[in-house]
Amino acid sequence: MTGPGLDAAGLLADAQDQLPELVALRRRIHIEPELGLDLPLTQAKILAELEDLDLEVATGEGLSSVVATLRGAADGPTLLLRGDMDALPMPEDTDEPFASVHEGVMHACGHDAHVSMLVGAARLLSARRSELRGSVKFFFQPGEEGHHGARLAIDEGLLRAPDVDSAFALHVTPNLPSGMFGTRAGALMASADEVTITVTGRGGHASMPHGATDPIPVACEIVTALQSHITRSVDAFDPAVLTVASIHAGTTNNVIPETAVLNGTLRTVSERTRASVRAGIERVATHVALAHDCTARVDLTEGYPVTVNDGHFVDFAVGVLESVVGVGQVIDMPSPVMGAEDWSYVLQKVPGCMAFIGVCPPDVHPAHAPACHSNRMRLHEEAMAVGAAAHTAIALASLS
Repeated sequence: MTGPGLDAAGLLADAQDQLPELVALRRRIHIEPELGLDLPLTQAKILAELEDLDLEVATGEGLSSVVATLRGAADGPTLLLRGDMDALPMPEDTDEPFASVHEGVMHACGHDAHVSMLVGAARLLSARRSELRGSVKFFFQPGEEGHHGARLAIDEGLLRAPDVDSAFALHVTPNLPSGMFGTRAGALMASADEVTITVTGRGGHASMPHGATDPIPVACEIVTALQSHITRSVDAFDPAVLTVASIHAGTTNNVIPETAVLNGTLRTVSERTRASVRAGIERVATHVALAHDCTARVDLTEGYPVTVNDGHFVDFAVGVLESVVGVGQVIDMPSPVMGAEDWSYVLQKVPGCMAFIGVCPPDVHPAHAPACHSNRMRLHEEAMAVGAAAHTAIALASLS
């Protein structure tokens, strides 16, 4: 299903004509990255790009979001398209001439490209308003990197006035050839919960451990016990990943500390496994500590839910994307990605999907390209024209 009269070739040609402007915007955003929910510089750049378009533009109250609504030539359903805006708190080591000027902040997840592609789609669709039977909401979202920006925007009315009927988003990946797409029905990305375990024993002199209750070996045993719990109790076809990424204890070589703190992340691709593993973490940590006369306090901070693509929308989107880039250029991903996305909050409310768009630079193989969240992540900017055309084609096919 690609919608009647969809001129995919003409659409892609028009998007490629816009490419110099999209590249310039992406670089202006990249050089001044911002973190979290308050992104005034990025928001101002977006508003300036939309200023000459006939859109109903609203900005967020508790976050620097921009929601621009394009009303079609006739009434009909509403499609939501998203481009997230925020960067990551990390250094950049790319040697790009437009590298970040904000030390310790980098657009290492391609959100600068997401914004540019969505601005491109807003321009392409504004020129095709007469073909739309319904409305398109362009959602420029802060706070995707762990700040629950999508959930907060939903609370502020993102999915209302006009009510959203379906939703689509793209996410770049340097690990697919430039201009290719990948997606799948069902779980696309994992849930993400933070795990903190505080083991408390009794401090003392390091030369006399019998006179203390050392929490450090207990913490180490909890780590190994949790890995055994995952492999022995979780269905291999409904997986979980539990990584203890840091252990902090003690201050010097001759003191047994009172506490040891473990911190890590739990990823699952179903809410059933998520719930069972969360309960298991509490049970294992508490009882391993108790066996050694220690106590363990388990703090589980709920993060993003599983990102679940609607199967019918995926079938529709694959057909549309193939019309843009050709059959064979849209792959059915064999398994979910264990990263997480707050687009999951939107897909809990309305049918839709997310797809990955390849942006691998031409001088490197996709298998070896620095991935999203790498300090050396780069992308092939020409793929942004394909992304803008893809957003536009999805909207035209949905609302024609």
